[in-house]
Amino acid sequence: MVPAYPQLTTYLNEADTDGYLINADGEDSNQYYLSGFRAMGNFITLYLDGKVHLLVPDMVYARASTEGDGDSVRRFSEFDYGSKVIEHGPARAGPVATAEFLAENDVDAVSVPASFPNGTADVLRAHGVNVVTDYEDTVGDIRALKTEEEVEHVRETQRANESAMAVAEGMLERAAVESGVLHLDGEVLTSERVRRAIEATLLEEGCALDECIVASGAEGATAHAVGTGPIAAGDPVIVDIFPRNKESRYFGDVTRTFVKGEPDAKIREWYEVTREAYETALGTIQPGVTGETVNEAVCDVFEHAGYPTLRTDEATEDGFTSATGHGVGLDVHEKPKLSWGGGELRPGHVVTVEPGLYEQGTGGVRLEDLVVVTETGYENLTDYPRELGVV
Repeated sequence: MVPAYPQLTTYLNEADTDGYLINADGEDSNQYYLSGFRAMGNFITLYLDGKVHLLVPDMVYARASTEGDGDSVRRFSEFDYGSKVIEHGPARAGPVATAEFLAENDVDAVSVPASFPNGTADVLRAHGVNVVTDYEDTVGDIRALKTEEEVEHVRETQRANESAMAVAEGMLERAAVESGVLHLDGEVLTSERVRRAIEATLLEEGCALDECIVASGAEGATAHAVGTGPIAAGDPVIVDIFPRNKESRYFGDVTRTFVKGEPDAKIREWYEVTREAYETALGTIQPGVTGETVNEAVCDVFEHAGYPTLRTDEATEDGFTSATGHGVGLDVHEKPKLSWGGGELRPGHVVTVEPGLYEQGTGGVRLEDLVVVTETGYENLTDYPRELGVV
């Protein structure tokens, strides 16, 4: 069973609603966090008076009863779902059953996340239920503060991540240079080939990912370009891996930059400044400091070295063109953020620190670790060499 969440209860009292209602599938992180249950289709989670009540399709009822964290589990057929399909149509049957489920629990008003389906909200209102949108994402705020168990989940994923990074680095190191292009085992070494090796390693480690970044040369300067084609000698290669553990569902995130052969002076300078920005960010992180303050300190480093940032030019495509970091947990991008508007850091927040420098048409460098804020500062959850990877 899930613990009571005082922060969520406080929010419900302030919003003058009875409970918190989620209508989503188990891949939705807020849904999974409150329900502890994964299903391919949508189901209902109601947080009410410190307890969680689930309303699920009949075909997953047995699993929800044994695998989920619900204090109670009901199935749609208990609310005459089949008859409602005939009377109201399939699109409205579920929402009408949900309205009856709420009535059974004496719920007259609910708070819902901003992603809550409009159609369901309309039906609930038509049945006299006041629906209030939680634009502040209160459940996301709660998720951002990790328990020791959650931190261990992230740490475990990060260990797998490091194994995958070592495979990528090893491929670059073993590659030979032929006509300025990397070859490995007689074949051209491409970004796609390195990504496949990363994915295979992560599967062996119990993790999976939809994509990762192996971007060399000019592609390294294009935001979130995954990288394509042959890798050239001397070009910086940004490898950014962010898998999810298949069992715990928690993500990891790490980035390193490699160069095959001798990097030119510009790339070395970029990396030295980026490393200084990285160290500055770590030195700034502690409880009570805001994510915005950390980001401002990083901007100071880049600007002092003569590089533009989004603070000096919000339209710049060169220089430090991103924020310093973001939260990681059940989502690879979640609260808190190390950026403008980033709020106060608290023990249990898990965040990336990922400064970088980029130049369109040339490429970029980035260094990223994953850290958890502690009572006295931070703990780095990443254990991988941080020098520019010259292989």
